[in-house]
Order: sequence, then C-alpha cells, then structure tokens
Amino acid sequence: MFSKLISSALRTLPAAALMLGLAGTAQAQTAEGYWQGVQKAGVLRCGAAVAPPYLMRDPASGEYSGFFADLCREFGDVLEVKTEFVDTTWDNIVAGLQAGKWDLSLALNRTPTRAMAVQFSIAAFEYQVSLVYNKNNPKLPAGAKAVSDIDLDGVTIAVMSGSAQDKSISAVVKKAQIMRLPTSDETRLALTSKRADILVDASDSNQLFTQANPDWAVALNPQPALAKQGVAFGLPQQLSAADKEVVDIFLEERVATGHVEDLIRKAVDETLKTTN
Repeated sequence: MFSKLISSALRTLPAAALMLGLAGTAQAQTAEGYWQGVQKAGVLRCGAAVAPPYLMRDPASGEYSGFFADLCREFGDVLEVKTEFVDTTWDNIVAGLQAGKWDLSLALNRTPTRAMAVQFSIAAFEYQVSLVYNKNNPKLPAGAKAVSDIDLDGVTIAVMSGSAQDKSISAVVKKAQIMRLPTSDETRLALTSKRADILVDASDSNQLFTQANPDWAVALNPQPALAKQGVAFGLPQQLSAADKEVVDIFLEERVATGHVEDLIRKAVDETLKTTN
C-alpha cells in the first residue's frame, strides 16, 4: 500500500511542477515596470520648484520653461504620454516624490543625504562653484586653470557671505583678499565696478552673468573643482534597476550629443530676456 502511494505521488509531481512553472511564467509576464504604469495612466507627473535657468514658471500663463522642463517633456514624448508639472517648493520636492505625488523631481542636486531618501538619474548638468573675472584685468594671468593661479597678493575676490561658495573659496585661498557681501547682486556689482577682481558663485548663476556680459566677462571652472555636484532627475526609491536605466539611457544620449547644452543656452537666453 505504501509503495502504491509513493508511485502515485511520483506520477503527479511532473504535472504539479508544470503548473507551478506556468504560474511563475504568467506572473513574470503580467509584472510591469514603473514606466509601463505611467504609460497606462497616460501622464508623466513632474515635481517642479522654480530655479532659473533650470526651471521657470510664467506667472501669467502658468507655463513652465527651462531646460529641465524641456527634458521632462522630452521624456514624456519617449513614453508617449502627456506631461504634467506639479508645482512644489524646494522644501517639499523630495517628500512629494516619496509620497508618490509625482514621478520625477526636476533639477535635484545629487547629495548623499537625498540619496538615502530617493534615487537619482545620471547627472544632466554638473553644478560647481566657479569664478568670473574681466579678461582685460592685468592682475590676472592668461590661461588660469586653478584657484592657485589667481590666488595672488593684491587680488580681491567677491563672494556672498556665509554661502556654500564662501565656504569653498575660503578653504583654498591663501594670499588674495576675500570681500564678503550680503547678496549675489552685490558681488556682481563689485566685479562690474572693479572693486573686486573675481566673482565667486554657482556655475549656473555665473553662466547667466557671463552670457549677459560677453564682451569682457570670462568664467573659470577651476581644476580641481570646488563643491562639484551633479544636477539630475530625482526618482522614486522603489524604482527597479531596469526602470532607472530607462531614464539614464535617455539622458546619456542627450548629454553626449550636446542637446542638453543647447537646451541650457536657450534657457539662459530666456532668463536674460525676462530679467533685462
């Protein structure tokens, strides 16, 4: 009797294994990635906090512009869905992504603290502290590449007091005088009026300044870099490696071909038009 039970059980094992295998296959086939879910919903939601030239918002029409707004729309086109911008603040842009209020957070600096709460795409843009000076200034050597090249006796460096830029430049300057001023506008005025020889600010702000003063203003991204960070899409923490790769491949192509640089130039021009 016992041998018959064993024989019967053995005969049913292949069938049971087949059924389990089919169930596993069906489960794998029905499982979908995050972006497939977005496609089914028909809309890509982008959390947007204003920060020119990354992201601007027309107060009259409510329309968003800036190069991260353009990238968000282009990613929506890849997914073949419409793009929806969700207005937020920099205080809430990470928390909103965690809560599922949107699918992407725009123009986030990649930091270790944020990386514990959300994922990041590859960087679309490299943020760093940069220097701006008058190319005709006889105090400064031609072909300067490092902070040490312009850290000279008699040189005055203007920086916003207490800022990250102040901390970065103060740690490496040994000879030049540092002029600490309350606002970025005052540091720019100091350079324009020649009270300062060098302006220290974030590279995106300095790009706006040099593009507005192309006849004389020159930007220097020093080597080694000061406070360099990537600016990227913030992504949901639960995103799979395969879903993250979709965004990374999208950005890789646009960065490599110079498309992102074109979008940045367009955004900077737009910012300058609205501020002049």
